[in-house]
Amino acid sequence: MQPGTYYHIYNHANGSENLFRKPENYRYFLRQWHKYISPVAVSLAYCLMPNHFHFLIRVREEAELAAFFANKKNNNNHLSKGSKPLERLRLGLERVDYNKLISRQFSHLFNSYAQAYNKMYNRRGSLFIPNFKKKAVASEAYLSTVIAYIHHNPVRHGFTDAPGSWPHSSYPVIVEDKPSFIDKAFLIEWFGGQAAFVDYHRQAGPGVQEPDQPFI
Repeated sequence: MQPGTYYHIYNHANGSENLFRKPENYRYFLRQWHKYISPVAVSLAYCLMPNHFHFLIRVREEAELAAFFANKKNNNNHLSKGSKPLERLRLGLERVDYNKLISRQFSHLFNSYAQAYNKMYNRRGSLFIPNFKKKAVASEAYLSTVIAYIHHNPVRHGFTDAPGSWPHSSYPVIVEDKPSFIDKAFLIEWFGGQAAFVDYHRQAGPGVQEPDQPFI
């Protein structure tokens, strides 16, 4: 994953298991997401389903990433084996594998959630499919489409008849102006207002599909 780039992030539970069984599971996952992912990416849209989830993110700019990982290195005395000296990382004098460092943040997220989930339900083993999926967003049209695609997920899967009726999604966060870590201002501005946001989703409908673009 590269600085300043938009990505559609997706992951699924192992086999036929669910990732979320109770409302508190959904809430805890969002707290862990905010803890591990917000420092490296801005979240723009999401939908949590019982056995999978979707997020749209924008990776933070290189200066922000460098400051975060440099501070993390300063606190932990290491980033990874063979990591760059603190000052050179801060000043951008060395090439940094941000994809690897950001992926590690996702690993921390999944591991922390799985450990809590396993303890709660007295289970063992991996919870998530390895190697979460990510698609780079290549155009403005794709960005609008993937937002509608994410929000219509519970409708397509038959959990509700309208995106606003699913509580584990950023759609009601926008429409009802609920507190959230997502960048609501960006979404409202992107669609030209809250009414335009709702209208775009209504016109797109639950059959909206992403462009044919491979996961990376």
